[in-house]
Amino acid sequence: MQKIFYSLVAVGILVNLFSCKHNLQQKSMDNGNADFSRFVAIGNSLTSGYADGALSYEGQFNSFPKMMADQFSLVGGGDFKIPYMNAGAGSDAVGNPRYVLAYVQPCGSTTTTLSPIYDPLGVTPINNVATEGPYNMIGVPGARSIDALLPMYSALNPFLQRYCQSPGGSTMLTEALRVNPSFFSLWLGSNDVLLYAIGGAVPPTSMYSPTITDSSSVRIALTYIVDTLTKNGAKGVIANIPDITSVPYFNTIPWNGVVLTEGKADTLNVTFSSAGLSHITWHEGSNGFVMVDSSSPGNMRQANSADLILLSTPQDSLRCGSWGISPLKPLKDEYVLSIDEIAEINEYIARYNTSILHIATTYKLAFVDMKSYFKTFKSGTIYNGISMNASFVSGGAFSLDGVHPTPRGYAFIANEFIKAINSTYKSTVPYVDPTKFNGVKFPY
Repeated sequence: MQKIFYSLVAVGILVNLFSCKHNLQQKSMDNGNADFSRFVAIGNSLTSGYADGALSYEGQFNSFPKMMADQFSLVGGGDFKIPYMNAGAGSDAVGNPRYVLAYVQPCGSTTTTLSPIYDPLGVTPINNVATEGPYNMIGVPGARSIDALLPMYSALNPFLQRYCQSPGGSTMLTEALRVNPSFFSLWLGSNDVLLYAIGGAVPPTSMYSPTITDSSSVRIALTYIVDTLTKNGAKGVIANIPDITSVPYFNTIPWNGVVLTEGKADTLNVTFSSAGLSHITWHEGSNGFVMVDSSSPGNMRQANSADLILLSTPQDSLRCGSWGISPLKPLKDEYVLSIDEIAEINEYIARYNTSILHIATTYKLAFVDMKSYFKTFKSGTIYNGISMNASFVSGGAFSLDGVHPTPRGYAFIANEFIKAINSTYKSTVPYVDPTKFNGVKFPY
């Protein structure tokens, strides 16, 4: 699941604003002082409709910018052209299709359980649709803020290369400018820290290793994008970055997932003491996984409540391969975020968000506080009798990659954008009905 170049954040769904009593449709519809005739959406995988670990036609069709464009069409919005993938299971650009939920038989078990697997339909080849452009959807999985301005990026990222005018010469920004936008949405910055986080905050080993982008580079890139887009009078909406702890990828596997009998705990205590690791002790009940930590005796310790075990950790290895309960198989750094690593990541997110708010204020843009909005996910919400929360699989808000929303989740995101737009531009764009979109699809 760890996809260093193409996985993104990400990303968000439930809002306390839209309770079961909320009326989503306004009595009147008007564009206010905004012109939606040439709407362009700029962002990363969250903007593209990426879901279940891949970009697919279905995901693009259920993206939040597509939903917004459909609503804009009711108040004077024009065509919204999307560089659609061919129908099928999609691609993560490194040879894998999307995940689907299926009944599988876990190791050491005689019964089946629901688990994400790669779609048996297989990967959808990445098609080239450049001759059919320009496009209004400039959502590029993997893109950081600074990538939006780099010409070479359009030759390196196959999701952008497939529809840009000139690979190696075009940028995400120049592609957006081709439609002479009258209105734009901008949601970039999550990948500037998320790629590093989903890789376990491992120190870089090469120039291709994911790192955190310095905050000044993010500020300069986003400011340049907005300044360029608004020079001809375009208006827009910009969103900030959620905390990583808002998505299931970082919250699904419990830190104390080693459940032991008294006898098994006694055996492990003898094993670890014999290995010179007597500081690691076991007891009946729930225990922390053993993880690598260079600051601890023997370079390992047990996880505690401040640590996050990542969803990329191989599940069968935890269940049946003795990962996390053997002195020979501690969880590697790439599968865990420690309290210090989390603090570093949150510090950069805070810096990015300070810049994004400043940009929104300076250029008088609508502002979507996704950081605050995502914090409502854990408590969940009920809309028209449908309950949703941020739990992996069962919550229905996030797709099977644990980072990107389901179609229904994207519908809630679209509404949050529309709410900010209506407030800022005195418009009455109608809201999306989330019940018309799917959550996680369960097998028959």
